[in-house]
Order: sequence, then structure tokens, then C-alpha cells
Amino acid sequence: MFLRSIFLLLLLSFCFVTVQSQCSKGCDALASYYVQEGVTLTSIAQKLESSLVDPSDVDFKVILSYNKNITNKDSIPAGIRINVPFPCGCINGEFLAHVFDYNLTSGDTYDKIAKTDYVNLTTPEWLRSVNSYDANRIPDSGTLNVTVNCSCGNSRVSKKYGLFVTYPLRPEDSLASIATSTNLEQSLLQSYNPGVNFSQGSGLVFIPGLDENGVYPALELSSTGISGGVIGGICVAAVAAVALVAVCVYFVFYRKDKVKGGTPLVTLSQDLSAQAGPDKPLGSLGPAAGASTGLKGITVDKSVEFSHEELAKATDNFSMANKIGEGGFGSVYYAELRGEKAAIKKMDMQASREFLAELKVLTHVHHLNLVRLIGYCVEGSLFLVYEYIENGNLSQHLRGSGRDPLPWSSRVQIALDSARGLEYIHEHTVPVYIHRDIKSANILIDKNFHAKVADFGLTKLTEVGSASLPTRLVGTFGYMPPEYAQYGDVSPKIDVYAFGVVLYELISAKEAIVKQNGSDAESKGLVGLFEEVLNLPDPSKDLRKLVDPRLGDNYPLDSVLKMAQLAKVCTQEYPQLRPSMRSIVVALMTLSSTTEDWDVGSFYENHALVNLMSGR
Repeated sequence: MFLRSIFLLLLLSFCFVTVQSQCSKGCDALASYYVQEGVTLTSIAQKLESSLVDPSDVDFKVILSYNKNITNKDSIPAGIRINVPFPCGCINGEFLAHVFDYNLTSGDTYDKIAKTDYVNLTTPEWLRSVNSYDANRIPDSGTLNVTVNCSCGNSRVSKKYGLFVTYPLRPEDSLASIATSTNLEQSLLQSYNPGVNFSQGSGLVFIPGLDENGVYPALELSSTGISGGVIGGICVAAVAAVALVAVCVYFVFYRKDKVKGGTPLVTLSQDLSAQAGPDKPLGSLGPAAGASTGLKGITVDKSVEFSHEELAKATDNFSMANKIGEGGFGSVYYAELRGEKAAIKKMDMQASREFLAELKVLTHVHHLNLVRLIGYCVEGSLFLVYEYIENGNLSQHLRGSGRDPLPWSSRVQIALDSARGLEYIHEHTVPVYIHRDIKSANILIDKNFHAKVADFGLTKLTEVGSASLPTRLVGTFGYMPPEYAQYGDVSPKIDVYAFGVVLYELISAKEAIVKQNGSDAESKGLVGLFEEVLNLPDPSKDLRKLVDPRLGDNYPLDSVLKMAQLAKVCTQEYPQLRPSMRSIVVALMTLSSTTEDWDVGSFYENHALVNLMSGR
């Protein structure tokens, strides 16, 4: 049980950093606003009233009713906190927050807005992640989305408290001082904010709040929001420390246990879906799942749990003869399991973040052009079991030896299939997903030469119309767009850019980074190589020099030119200029048709320019 708990702690630590608290409905909440010199109640109301048109419309009596110590709305002493009510909503079924509209003025920066205007109720990193403005080019007018996290309580801690204050910690704060000022037990405050150091001087905590009548309202049991100290990267430091301890203990105890032939650390029960409640992709690892499981809150419907013994037997104990691939997070082995051909990815325990991400995506997302997950195993190592795709990956077909060259018609079909898979995760799931590692090696080819997108270990979720949360830089060089490589900005348009690189690969069979004269020092991106040609007045002649020589003359140059121009649109420097995957699917469907003529100029005008004007 001790080892099981330690491993659970490790997985929880990784996943809380990655995802938000799961929820199903919202509640009322309070924001603790630290009053600085010169700040008025009107200016506070303007920032924390998202629908505010005219300050005179604000009912100051509502705000004052929560702050009995303030008698004059026009005179607020500096250095105190006031509680401002706001609606706490369930954002996309994944975390609790409210999005305020901030009216931009000259000189605004993400740092100023977060630290001065919203007194650390949010962070500059969070603002940058949910807004499209470059940090150095914030306009002098318009609106900015300001997301403030909140809590609706936790029935497992106490049913006595149902109204919570989003409380930004300051250097002078401590667990003891907050407990004294609120007349609440320190243990209660810590229970609502597990692992958080109240003396850390920054970050958010959630504390029970008094209503306008001066009492603590009880928790409404229908409200399922989960409070916690780990919210969207704002309070992750303590969790990271817990994860580090868990890793150390894991290696000390689990390795020793393994040598002695001990039992597996963690087993997922097959009825997790029923125990976990509503089906929410990439939700938090909440306590709704069964107590007997090591990985809580993971829904694994439509997936099978395999034993290590069964996987080892099917792969001849993971022999080299059965090994069919190697990836960044583990090796892949061929197997026949329960009458079906399968590919088994064996991952190290340290890759639990990627394992959980892929498990969550593929148990909820099902499409003809996405690789199908059959099952999983968490004994000894982490295993994901996929359908076996007979013809390997696209990179092997384009550059591997011993394979016939892909006909041009097959290349167009593979492009269309891949685009359909990406369009599905971008536009037809809630929340939408961003793959973040689209490349030819992650596009699998079946026996009929149709394509399936694979390897979802780096996938992120995002709300429709916004960027994802602040993130570490992952992916493969040569496929990363400028805004991601430089600033870490994550949106579906990073997949569009990478897909454009894949289109160039389909034409040329070259790597994403081309070594010129065999030297790394003289390497050049495939995007730049094609742009030099496509920017010529008549690119047709020079384009032939970039076409895969193994095709000979067996390709229609007009079709190749159209695909190259589509790839150029996909790899525009600015993400707003890139089309959506839906538009790309339409373009490729037309390109693959023999009866319709596709005008790439019209496509660029109608999609890229419209996207730019609409801000998509």
C-alpha cells in the first residue's frame, strides 16, 4: 500500500501540472483584491465587472455588503484587502475560472496588468497564453481576456463551506496569519490547498469566505468543483517538489521490490469509467474514481487492461526480433493479442506524463484517421497497445531503403487522411486537442496506403478560440513554427504549420532540416528551401528540382505546384495567416478530385486573408 501511494503521488504530481481541476458546474466566488495607493472602488469594479459599460451602473452596495469595514465607496485605505464577488464558471468542463474583459490603454503590458491592475489574481504567463497579442506588441485599445481561477469547495474536506475567496498570497502572508484573520483552523486551510506553502509570497490559495450576511454559506452538494492549490501553472512549485520526492522514493523502494519479484505498484480497474463519473477528456485526477485504483479519474472506456505477463508472452519477452520501432518515450513491439495484430509501446515510468496524455486522448477520441488504442498495462513499465498498422510510417516510405516510391496519388491521399485526423481533434472534440508533434514519422500508413495520425503523448487541450496553457517546449525541430519556438505560444496553428512541412516532405522526400553539402553547419529548413522557389515569378521549373527524384516524371506538375502552394500557406510566419485544418481538408479533397479544378490563389485569398481579418 505504501508503494502504491507513492506511485499515485508521482502520477498526480505530473498530471496536476498538466491539467486543470475537473468540474461540471460553477458557483459564486470572491476575489481578494489588495488595494494599492490611489485605487478606488470604481476602478476595482471596472476590472472585476466583465459586463461593465458605465461605472455608474455598478451596484456598489453589493460590493460593500461583503466588506463591512468600508463605509465610503469613494475612499478606500491602501494596504487592505476587499472581497469582490464574481461568477465562478466551469470552463470547458475542465477547470473553474472566470474570464474578465480588460479595456486596454496605452502602455499596458502583461506584467503590469497581472501584477498591478489585477494584483496577482492572474499571472503574465497566463495572460499571454490566453491572448493572441505578442508581448511586445499589445495594442493601445481593444480588450484583453483576463482569466482568474476560483473554487467551489470540496465536500471531502468539509460541507460547511460553499463560498471561496481566490486569494493571491503576498510576502507578508503565512498560514498562521491567514488563519488568524479568517478565524479558521490552519489544518482546514491546508486541506483546501494541499501541498501549498502559504509563506511563499506568491501564487493563489482558496479560503472559505463570508457572504454578505457575514456567515459561511454551506456547500451545495450539486456543485462539483474541486478546490486545490495547483491551478493552471500558478501554484505548481509545491507539487513539483512532491513529485521529486515521489520519484526518489519510487526508485528506492520500487526497484528493490522489483528485484525481489514484488507485485506491480498500480493496477487500473476496468470499471474506472463508471466510477469516475462524466466522461471528460483530460480532466484532473480527481477522487471520483474507485479507491482501489492507483490512477484516479482516468476513464478507460473502450480500452482493455492487459497484464504484463500477457504482453511479455506475446512479444517473446520483448525480444529484439519483435521490436518494430523506437520513439522518444520508448520502444514499440509487434504482437498478436487475443486474435488481433497489435503494436505495443513500452514506456519508462518517467514518461508518465506522456503516457497519461495519450491514454486520455485515445480513450475519448475515435476517428478513422487516428490510430486506435486497444488497451494499456501499468505493471513494471507503462504500456500502450495500439492497432498494428502494416506499412510503417510516412518517413520510412519517403526515405527508407527497400521500399517502392509512393505514387503521387497515394501522397495526396495520405495528406488528405492526415488532415482529416487533425481536423477532427481541432474542431470536433470538446475540448479541442493540439497534437504538438506532427511529423512524417508520426503518420502511419496502413495496408491500403491510407494514413492515421499517431503518437499523442505530447497532446495538449485548449479552449476553442484561445491558446493553451503555458507549456514547456516540446516537439521536433524543423516542424516548429516561429511563435512556438520563440515564445512557446500554443494553438491549433502549430499543427497546421507542422502539417505544411509534411506536405513539403511528401513532395520532396527530404528531411524537415536539409543538410547542404552534408554539413550540419550549412543545414537549411525545408520551409525556407521551398519558399525560395515558390517566390519566383515562375516556380515551375525550379520546383521540379525539389520533387522526389524517385518519382521520375510520374507526377502532374500542376498538382505538385498546388500542394506546394498549400504548404506555403500552412507555413506562414504569422499564425493568423494560416488556414484551419477544415479549410485544408477542403483544399486537399478538391486537389485529389479529377473532376474539379482547384484555384490555389482563390484558396489563399478566401481562407488565409479572411482568417487574418477575423483573427482566427
